[in-house]
Amino acid sequence: ASWSWSSSRTDRATLKIAVLKETATGETRVAAIPETVRKLVALGAIVSVEHGAGSRAGIADDDVATAGATIGTRREIIADAALV
Repeated sequence: ASWSWSSSRTDRATLKIAVLKETATGETRVAAIPETVRKLVALGAIVSVEHGAGSRAGIADDDVATAGATIGTRREIIADAALV
């Protein structure tokens, strides 16, 4: 059996995804870029990104917000998140 997440279903719970800023020294990657955020939001997810999460990768908070994410503090974005 396979599992799929169909954006046409109306009886499913909304998935909240939190994207945190990397804390490891020298780490420049970010878990979600604006294109990924747009796709997840289009599927019905709520995406929250920690302020400055993409800064080391050259991605501005405004770009991620324009793609549909909410920007906030670490504490704010992980509240009620199903996926971190």
